[in-house]
Amino acid sequence: MSGTKPAPPALPIVVTLAFAVLGDSIAYGLGASRTADTVGARLAAQLTEAGILVDTRVFAVSGADSRGLAAQVKQATAWRPGLALIIIGANDLTHFVPAQQAALLLGNAVRTLRKAGAEVVVAPAPDLSVVPWCPPQMRPTVQAASHLLRQEQASAATAAGARIADITATSATAFTTDPTAMFSADRFHPSSAGYAVITAALSATIHEAASAANTDR
Repeated sequence: MSGTKPAPPALPIVVTLAFAVLGDSIAYGLGASRTADTVGARLAAQLTEAGILVDTRVFAVSGADSRGLAAQVKQATAWRPGLALIIIGANDLTHFVPAQQAALLLGNAVRTLRKAGAEVVVAPAPDLSVVPWCPPQMRPTVQAASHLLRQEQASAATAAGARIADITATSATAFTTDPTAMFSADRFHPSSAGYAVITAALSATIHEAASAANTDR
């Protein structure tokens, strides 16, 4: 009988999912009290709790509109993410970027990320009519413009292979009924509480995409 000890059982290989966050100040987390309160950090924590380890990098730029997505995508694809979240649209509205142009640029961004192997989730334009600084007499016009852009974005992003998470559909009521809590001091960007609501609206779609990304690896 040999005195050689049996080899210990092999440990499972744990693969970390690279998670890229792109877009504007909401994707960046402007207005949150802590980094842990931002959308990217909250989603990463939820995925980890669900057993999906992630390495999160934020490529989003505060103040960006869809014309800045190409530069962000170039940086993100060099990192080779398996999962990408794009939150974009608010600044396209405030910068008066035509809806069709913004949608085309978003579709191009999604297509590039998909070709690089990422599962992509897109949160299109929010309804800016709920923002406190929006004058009451302008709200119908702003709401209509937000709706048009959101429709164009959703169509272009879906055609390019993204999953759509319409945060307005599930979070607008909270932002309308409790603006003091939902918005930060600048009355435009979400507060930490507002980011919690946005994260909840994104959660199911992000988990679905993350699961698909894990399956593909």
